[in-house]
Amino acid sequence: MKRESLKYINREISWLSFNERVLQEAADTRVPLMERLKFLGIFSSNLDEFFSVRVGTIRRMIDADIKEKVMFGGSPREVLQKIQSTVLTLQNDFDDVFKEISKELQKNKIYILDEKNLKDYHKDYISEYFKQKIHSLLVPLMLNENKKFPYLKNHVIYLAIHMYRKEDPADYKYALIEVPADILPRYISLPSKDDKKYVIILDDIIRFGLKDVFAIFNYDRIDAYTIKLTRDAELDFEEDVTKSFFEKVMKSLEERKRGLPVRFVYDREIPEHLLNFILRKSKMNNFENLIPGSRYHNARDFMDFPRMGMKELGYPNSPPLTHPSIEAHTSILKAIKRKDILLHYPYHSFDYMIDLLREAAIDPMVTSIKITLYRVAKNSKVINALTNAIKNGKNVTVVMELQARFDEKANIYWTQMLEDAGAILIDGVPGLKVHAKLCQIERKEGNESVFYSAVATGNFNESTAKLYSDHCLFTFNSQINEEINNLFKFFEHNYKVYDYQHLLVAPHQLRKKYLNLIRKETENASMGKEAFICAKMNSLVDKEMIDALYEANNAGVKIDLIIRGICSLVPGVEGQSENINAISIVDKYLEHSRIFVFCNEGDTKYYISSADWMVRNLDKRVEVATPIYDPDIQKEIRDFMKMQFNDRKKTRIINEKQDNPYLISVDDKEVRCQDEIYDYLARKTGQANK
Repeated sequence: MKRESLKYINREISWLSFNERVLQEAADTRVPLMERLKFLGIFSSNLDEFFSVRVGTIRRMIDADIKEKVMFGGSPREVLQKIQSTVLTLQNDFDDVFKEISKELQKNKIYILDEKNLKDYHKDYISEYFKQKIHSLLVPLMLNENKKFPYLKNHVIYLAIHMYRKEDPADYKYALIEVPADILPRYISLPSKDDKKYVIILDDIIRFGLKDVFAIFNYDRIDAYTIKLTRDAELDFEEDVTKSFFEKVMKSLEERKRGLPVRFVYDREIPEHLLNFILRKSKMNNFENLIPGSRYHNARDFMDFPRMGMKELGYPNSPPLTHPSIEAHTSILKAIKRKDILLHYPYHSFDYMIDLLREAAIDPMVTSIKITLYRVAKNSKVINALTNAIKNGKNVTVVMELQARFDEKANIYWTQMLEDAGAILIDGVPGLKVHAKLCQIERKEGNESVFYSAVATGNFNESTAKLYSDHCLFTFNSQINEEINNLFKFFEHNYKVYDYQHLLVAPHQLRKKYLNLIRKETENASMGKEAFICAKMNSLVDKEMIDALYEANNAGVKIDLIIRGICSLVPGVEGQSENINAISIVDKYLEHSRIFVFCNEGDTKYYISSADWMVRNLDKRVEVATPIYDPDIQKEIRDFMKMQFNDRKKTRIINEKQDNPYLISVDDKEVRCQDEIYDYLARKTGQANK
C-alpha cells in the first residue's frame, strides 16, 4: 500500500463512511422503528447533497482534464470510480435494510401497500383521492425519436412509462410523468381496519390511475419505472460589476436548476430498451454515474413518514431543561451580567435565545442588536424578534450570508423582509462566507455603553436546535465583547482588520493560533511535561492540521478526537498516530458542536467554535472560536466530553479500514452519552429524567 493512502483518507470516501454510520442506525434493531425509517430518509438526503456538491466538484475537475493526484486517494477520475463502487454497495445495503424495516412494520400491523396488493375497501378511497387531488396535477409528456427529450429537474421523481399490447409488444409508446411530491405528501395514510394501519406511496397511486391518464390509447399494459437525476449544485458568479451581489446570487440560483448531471438513478427492473432510449435522448449514454436502484427513489421522504399515532415506535419525548442560572420570569440580561451561561442544545431550549432577543427588543436601555445569520427556521422567531426590535426603535444590523448552500433563496427572502422593516443589512464579506454565529446587544448603563453577546457553535435556528447537539455561550465578558464588537466593525468596513487576543478568528489568525496551540503541546510532551489535546468537530480534513497532530503524536501528546463526519486523519498507526484515538457518534441528535481543549501546562484552554478543521473554514470563511473562561463552564465542558468518550452504544471507531466498528463495553454496560448528558443537566436543576 502506498504511504499516502496510509497517511490520509480521501474526504469523499470518508464522508461515505459517515453516511454508512447513518445507515447503521436504520439497521439497528435497538432504534425505535419509526426512527429507523427516519434514518433511511437522512441517509438518502445526505447522498443527494453529496452528489450535488462533492461529486459535482469532482466532475468539474474531470471536465477540466485534471489527471494529477490533486486530492487524497488519487486523481479525480480514480476517486469517482471509488465513489461509484462504494455507493452501489451502500445502495444494496439500503434496500436490504428497507426490506427488514418493512417486515417489522408488518409485525406492528403497519402495511405499505402498492397498486397491486390493494384491499378492496381501499380501491374506492384511492380512486377518489386520485381523481380529486392527483389527476389534475399530472402533465404526461409523450416521448419519441423525433421529439426533443424533456429537461429533467434536479432531485425530482419521474415515472418512465412503457405502454404496449400483450399480443403485439412492437406496438408501444413511451411517456414521462413528474411525480408531484412537492405539492402532495409522498406517503398517504389509508383507512384502517381490524387494528391494521395502511400506507401507500404517491407513486403507486399514480400507477393505479395510469389507465385513466392514458385511456385514449387503449393499451392493455402500462408499466411505470422510477427515475431521478441529480445535478451539480455549485453556484457560479459572473464577474459583472454592474450587478449587485444580490442579483448575482439570484441569477446563479436559476442556473443551478440547469446544472450538469452528476448521478442518474433508475429502477433496476426498467426494460433495457426504455433505459437506453432515455439515456440516448438525454445524452447520457456514456454517463459514468448510473445507479441501478429499487422501485422507489427519494427515500429522503421517509423523514415525513406518517407516525400512525403510535408514539411507542418513536423516541420518547425529553422535555427541554431549564438552566439553573436563568430564573423564570426574570431578566436574562441580568443573569448574563452575573455569570457566563452555556446552553446545551437540544437539552436546553432555544427559547432562551428568543427570550434574550425579545427582552432586548423592549428594554428601553438597549440601543442596538447585531447578529450574523446563516440558516434560519422556516417561520423564524429570530427574524420576528428582530423586526419587533426595529419597531421599538432599536438599531438592528444583520449580517446575512446569501451563499448558505441550499438556503440562498430563503436568505434572499429574509433579507428583503428585514430591509423592508428597516434593518441595516450586510450581505457578507467579498470572497468569504460569514459562518460565525454571533449576536451582540448594546445597552446604556449609567454613563457608558456595555455589551452582551451570544456566541454559538450552530445556527440561530429554533428548528435545528431541537435536533442538533450544539452549544451557545451567553457572556458579559468585556474582553470578549470588545473583540466581537470589532468583528462587526470589520463586517461593516472590510478594510479594517483588528487584532484579536481572545477570540480566534478566521481567516485572520484562526489557523495560526490553532497550530501554535498544537505545537505548544508538542514541545511540552518533548520535554516530558503533561500534554494532551481533546477536540470535537464535524470534519477533520485540513492537511496542515493533520500533519501537526501527527507531529504531536510522535512527541507523545495524548490526542482524543470526536469526529462526526469526515476524518482524513488515520488514527492508530504505529509511528504515526498510535497516540491518537478517534471516534464518531451518530444518535438521535446530530452531533454538531465544535469543542477544543488544550492542556497548556495545566492552565487548560477551552474553546467552542463554529469552525471545523477544513480549508474552507480556516481560510475561506469568517469563523470564530471563543475562549471559555468561567471555571464552572470549563468543568461542564470537561464533563460533557467525558460522557461523550464514555459512550458504549452509539460510538463507532474511526480507522484506516473505514468499516465503522462499534466501540463495545467490556462489562456489557451500554452507556448512551446523549441520555447521560440529559440526566447530568437535569440534575443541575433538580429535574428528573422523563
